[in-house]
Amino acid sequence: MLAFDSILFDFDGVLADTEPLHWLCWREVLKPLGIDLDWDYYAENCVGIDDRGMLQVMAEKSDPPRDWHDLFAQYPRKKELFSARTHASPPFVPELGPMLEELHGAYRLAVVTSSGRAEVEPLLVAGGLRRHFDAIVGAENVTRRKPEPEPYLKAAELVGGRSPLVVEDSVPGIASGRAAGFEVLEIPDAAHMPALLRARLAAAAPGRITGSDGAAMQCKLE
Repeated sequence: MLAFDSILFDFDGVLADTEPLHWLCWREVLKPLGIDLDWDYYAENCVGIDDRGMLQVMAEKSDPPRDWHDLFAQYPRKKELFSARTHASPPFVPELGPMLEELHGAYRLAVVTSSGRAEVEPLLVAGGLRRHFDAIVGAENVTRRKPEPEPYLKAAELVGGRSPLVVEDSVPGIASGRAAGFEVLEIPDAAHMPALLRARLAAAAPGRITGSDGAAMQCKLE
């Protein structure tokens, strides 16, 4: 018997290496407003939270403080830039597709993101990965976002998961998964995720996982 019945993935920084691109797009649209968004600030304060929360914090810390709605008015332009750049080159590591192909037969899979579903789902479609996921929970699908437990509880409910494994890279996301009462696999970035996830699943159920066609497949570290 497998230790987990489902796997709930964060998107940015877990399935896709999108955080640097989110930063560049926000930096570009905020610069005309006199805000120079540097990477260190973004990485420390903006990863793992939704755009509204990010801009509210940024507006409060401005000198003098700003109305965050003025910053959020730039969101449509940021979304347009992000969409164009990611569709031109979907930011997925090569190992991701084959791994999801194997896992989806043995586990129910979901994406749980603080981004809007309209940003995430088209990328999964463009990368040929959408078919592997039984559910997507975006920022608009919950009332209390990460680090609250609602996003992961909602995803588990949608896929019927009783013993999910959460895969996360951000502090708010890790806190959200743990607050939901689920085991969390902490990863440093999307590039290392497939190998780390395979290792965790192999440790939980040594030997084999089941592929999408129902056949047994050896779970190997790559």
